[in-house]
Amino acid sequence: MSITSGQCRAGRAILGWSQDQLATTSKVAKATIANFEAGKRTPYDRTLQDIREALESGGVIFQAEGEMVNGGPGVRLGRA
Repeated sequence: MSITSGQCRAGRAILGWSQDQLATTSKVAKATIANFEAGKRTPYDRTLQDIREALESGGVIFQAEGEMVNGGPGVRLGRA
């Protein structure tokens, strides 16, 4: 499952991470993250996977549309 820019922003917010922290953890350039979150560009699939894995390592659980709850795609914080 790929993540959306909104899920990326929400995941960072849940963790209290800055774009710098996500960039360091994911090994993805801060500019790439900023452009993705602003809707200016969509990173390569591998880059999105690196971002997702970094957020998941902090405890974020991603939800696809219709998965776990009704509604659109989202994120939630898993158990520590």
